[in-house]
Amino acid sequence: LFLGKSDAVELPIKFIPQCAGCYRCQILLKSSCDVRVYEIECVVNTDHAEAELEFLTPAYQAVIQDIPISNMSNQDWKLEAILEGEGFSGPPLINVCLGETALYPLMFKPVTEC
Repeated sequence: LFLGKSDAVELPIKFIPQCAGCYRCQILLKSSCDVRVYEIECVVNTDHAEAELEFLTPAYQAVIQDIPISNMSNQDWKLEAILEGEGFSGPPLINVCLGETALYPLMFKPVTEC
């Protein structure tokens, strides 16, 4: 069944999530001559968060800060880390299973006073 633009029908949906996550639902539309199922998936992210870390260590000595990453979604995460700045290092990839918190070990090892 083909519906032209003039045959379109709007179906307003109101969605108010309580927290971040992946929400799925199905909408069943029936008439005497047609049955349709629409699957809808909404991914809700938290507000953008900023953080500031201050590292204090003598030159040539490393300090490691474990940064917690919580996955409150419905699927596992495979995250890529892109580090900028001299003296910083850490794993290029980190996996965070659904419902878990993983620690990302960010290391700072200055080669001079800075």
